[in-house]
Amino acid sequence: MKAAFLPVAALPAFGRALLRAAAAAWFFTAVTAAAEPAEEPVPYLFLDGAIAKDGLKPTDDLAHRIKPPAGGTRPELPVTSFGNWLRHLPVFPAGSPVRLFNGELKRRQDVHEAVVVIDVGKRDLQQCADAVMRLRAEYLLARGKPQLIRFHPDPGRPTELAYSGHTREAFNKYLTRVFSDAGSASLQAELVPVRGPVQPGDVLIQGGHPGHAVQVLDVAEGGGKRYLLLGQSFMPAQQLHVLKNLGVPALSPWFDEAELDHLPGLMTPEWLPFARKDVRRFPRLPGVD
Repeated sequence: MKAAFLPVAALPAFGRALLRAAAAAWFFTAVTAAAEPAEEPVPYLFLDGAIAKDGLKPTDDLAHRIKPPAGGTRPELPVTSFGNWLRHLPVFPAGSPVRLFNGELKRRQDVHEAVVVIDVGKRDLQQCADAVMRLRAEYLLARGKPQLIRFHPDPGRPTELAYSGHTREAFNKYLTRVFSDAGSASLQAELVPVRGPVQPGDVLIQGGHPGHAVQVLDVAEGGGKRYLLLGQSFMPAQQLHVLKNLGVPALSPWFDEAELDHLPGLMTPEWLPFARKDVRRFPRLPGVD
């Protein structure tokens, strides 16, 4: 038996009004969706300075250069998120060495998979925690949220270093002050302990004098496991680089997150093992996270 359809004119007035309203709503939704521009990725405002200092141009980004582990995939991230910004950091050509702040080669050239295109400065300041703070500050600046850039160099005290400039020169001077006054101990105090899976943008940190901090640049999932891509600067100040997994070369440069839960812990090439209690996260910010 064929279904019978009434012409619109045969519907009661109330039914015709509902039909017209539904059609208008659908049309408005379709037109609005088509008119709304797609979100643009957050830019890397530091690129010009980095290229001028190091003389090399980026040839790739992390996500393109470094594939997920076999059988793994990268989880989707919001386009403008801190994690997605880290995932696509620009990198120098494959095989590039890591250099110190003074241009000399780092003694160990066997611990890095890739070198990120970001300048180090001319002083021995941008070390491990400093590089983490630099990345967060650069991201907020590029998001158009400079008023949210602030760090607290004295744990337990109200001392605050807030950025209030409007030029790259002012921003660089601000970073110098932050790197001079803050460190791994103060950064650990203002980060939030993480409960749950590690996410891009999280930090593995053991605050102290000295201490160490490693940035989680990306994550991948597969086969019931989660994998971490880690980046660091170190002592003396040096180019930010992606770490190799020297303990499990077949997995390198990825690290198995589960190692955080078992002794001896997650081993990076130049520091003590990290445990789950060492995972921290920047506090959520209005209009950003």
